[in-house]
Amino acid sequence: MRSIQSRLGLGLAATLLLVGLVLLQSSLWLFDNGLRRYHESNLQDEAETLLTALARGEQGVELDERRLHPAYQRAFSGRYFRIDFADEVWRSRSLWDSELPRPARKGLAPELVAGVAGQQLLLYRGDYRRFGQRLSISVAQDYTPVLTSLARIRWLGLGLGAGGLLLVLLLQWLTVRRALAPLERVRRQIAELQAGRLGELDSRVPSELEPLVGQINHLLKHTEDTLKRSRHALGNLGHALKTPLAVLVSVANREELRGHPALRATLAEQLAQIEQRLARELGRARLAGEALPGAHFDCSVELPALCATLEQIHPHVDIGWQAPAALRLPWDREDLLEALGNLLDNACKWADSTVKVSVGEDGEGYWLCVEDDGPGIEPVQRESAVARGNRLDEQVAGHGLGLAIVRDIAQACGGSLVLEDSAELGGLCARVRLPRPGVH
Repeated sequence: MRSIQSRLGLGLAATLLLVGLVLLQSSLWLFDNGLRRYHESNLQDEAETLLTALARGEQGVELDERRLHPAYQRAFSGRYFRIDFADEVWRSRSLWDSELPRPARKGLAPELVAGVAGQQLLLYRGDYRRFGQRLSISVAQDYTPVLTSLARIRWLGLGLGAGGLLLVLLLQWLTVRRALAPLERVRRQIAELQAGRLGELDSRVPSELEPLVGQINHLLKHTEDTLKRSRHALGNLGHALKTPLAVLVSVANREELRGHPALRATLAEQLAQIEQRLARELGRARLAGEALPGAHFDCSVELPALCATLEQIHPHVDIGWQAPAALRLPWDREDLLEALGNLLDNACKWADSTVKVSVGEDGEGYWLCVEDDGPGIEPVQRESAVARGNRLDEQVAGHGLGLAIVRDIAQACGGSLVLEDSAELGGLCARVRLPRPGVH
């Protein structure tokens, strides 16, 4: 959500900044252009006033200074003129010793002209005919005060625009945050759903989110129903096969097969394996219970029940457990139940009297450890012990799949299974390491 707000804020800021700069510059350009047109009209009037101030005198054409504006008499006043005849040039006293350039064509000069004392001059030229002579009159006015005012307006506009931009961004941030609040609430509910603390999303959401929330809840319900049906089907299949299996066992023990000891031994072995496999799968179904899909493993809830179940299956073993209070492993509950169930079942088969399961958390992630006080496994045999279908001792019931299943679950989670000596009980220690989700 923060990334959405950041992108919206940056996009809005860039757009408003660009539009504001364009509007400010355009407004200043239009204002400046209007002022120049206004001054052009005044300069044209000044040129025509100078034209009417020309009169015939005793020595020819003269300029009646009484009809001139006083600014033309004051040095560097900001108002200047020059009159170009065919053979001479008259300049205003305000120019002092400096020169006023003559525009290349009549009308207002397209660019400002640099004047004395850093002045920027707006220059106008008019061509006339007076007393039978052709002449041009160029008048100029200092435009620096106008440029200074425009610069002040520009900075004032930038300051007001920046303040307005910050205000708009604040209002946009508040508006977007309020608009995205339902999405943030849905995101938190999805996180709680993933953690197994919720069964479905709250349907009290804005109308725009109702289809999304409805589809997610429908998918959750469908997944849960499918999982329940699969578990029930597994249980029904196991119970349905018990009777035919019992019949086959009785057939294998009939007198007719006593003359075929090899066939009878093969049938007995295979039927025993099928019976053990059915018992194993039915036990897994009972352990899974009615967990929601994606529910996480709550150690304080799952470990006591799991240990109690295994103690019923292996009454000669005392199973203890240890885990930090309120520790929840962020992995699928059923996967961890199957992994721990296999490790505990394997440990109970080999243990003399004690099995201990412990779960913890460290800087690398999470670890699960199952220890027993049995004979253990030689280091050279530990690698082959986790291979699928391998059994180190044919006298112990099993199919050699337990450790392999645990290894597969650990690898699917990005972790590993390690067999080592138990420092506390003296037997075997099976340790599963799981990284934090998103790290592996």
